[in-house]
Amino acid sequence: MSTPNTRRDFLRHVAGASAGLAVAASLRAAEPAKGNGVVGLRAPALERVRVGIIGLGARGGGHLATLMTLDGVEIVALCDNHPPTLAKAFARVEKAKRPVPASYGKDDNDWKRMLERKDLDVVFVVTPWHLHAPMGVAVMLAGKHVFIEVPIALTVEENWQLVDTAEKTQRHCMMLENTCYGREELLCLNLCRAGVLGELLHAEGAYIHDLRSQMNEVEHGTGSWRTPHYAKRNGNLYPTHGIGPVAQYLGINRGDRFDYLSSVSSPARGRELHAKKKYPANHRWNTEITSWTGGDINTSIIKTVRGRSLMMQWDETSPRPYTRLNLIQGTKGTFASYPSRLVIEGETKSTHTWAEGETLEALFKKYEHPLWSKMGDLAKANGGHGGMDFVMLWRVITCLRQGEPLDQDVYDGTSWSVLSPLTEWSVAHRSQSIDVPDFTRGRWEKTAPLGIVT
Repeated sequence: MSTPNTRRDFLRHVAGASAGLAVAASLRAAEPAKGNGVVGLRAPALERVRVGIIGLGARGGGHLATLMTLDGVEIVALCDNHPPTLAKAFARVEKAKRPVPASYGKDDNDWKRMLERKDLDVVFVVTPWHLHAPMGVAVMLAGKHVFIEVPIALTVEENWQLVDTAEKTQRHCMMLENTCYGREELLCLNLCRAGVLGELLHAEGAYIHDLRSQMNEVEHGTGSWRTPHYAKRNGNLYPTHGIGPVAQYLGINRGDRFDYLSSVSSPARGRELHAKKKYPANHRWNTEITSWTGGDINTSIIKTVRGRSLMMQWDETSPRPYTRLNLIQGTKGTFASYPSRLVIEGETKSTHTWAEGETLEALFKKYEHPLWSKMGDLAKANGGHGGMDFVMLWRVITCLRQGEPLDQDVYDGTSWSVLSPLTEWSVAHRSQSIDVPDFTRGRWEKTAPLGIVT
């Protein structure tokens, strides 16, 4: 989905994204809870899930392909304001021999007309970041459940708008954090819930991924709208892939919550050097962007109300191998990824060396999450980041058809996404700590941790 804003308007939006954060956070923190909100929300079961998708580029096209493989799904409407992308999506539908959905894409506001349909149950929002929250609010007000790509919102106030609207309409609002459904993440969740690692004390999550190649997408595609974010914003712009799984391990919003954070960024070097090296002097990235302020790597420390600590990192610029860290440390053991490592006191040979090889694989088999045991082969066969995309969408559709609560709710999506503007504020204020809003309004104290779903 292309951004409908002019570049000037877009850059102004990005530059002002973190204004007034401390005020917004403190004003909202005092609001009392009304009922259960959407904790454990059970919407009426849907025999068939009638789906609309807004944005059919890389992620949206992938979701369309996966959804068409799932039982009980009817693709009702497709929307994208980029005609070639929309045509490619319809070609996918035709190839899959599925009924032809309605088409929306005649202008930048056609998605609003799509929401007027009475035969839509859910809408997937897979658009540029600054459209996520406005579209999500509109979808819920139109009486439909919404599933939004990461991050769910850009500002503190946008996050509150999503929470307020979800509670008012009693509609599901889930951020599509796929990393929570990877084999290792599910296995680690199982370890934590079984108490194998003891009392959980510390976690680390990251998104380290060299994505400078996206800058080749100049007029259309992810790089065309993400690159100005990297230039104008200084903080952790993409926290949820690393923080989502470890937040589930720790029971964030379910017995504990984020209390405050402090953040630092490195100098901004990589993107500017890449632009000068790869593109001519009159190229967009060397003319429209005259200064690059976003640090190449951001590191943040988060403290929870229960006293646990988290380290969170983000870097989409440096020549460094991919990692999400995915580390959880307890009183009896530690699990970490990239590469996979595990030590369990009394079960592995030593606490001074990681279990590896056959020993590690035996532990993986012993503590495999039942959902991956059930779905793993099918997930890998259908692809999508090693199968996690398939498992995520299978769970979404299964929960909707059975009228069950989702694994992630609006409180999760907002609590994970709001870390981004808060890191920007902290970096801009000499790494001062800033409180994390309690989007649950105190409900976290009585909400049980996410269980081991099958």
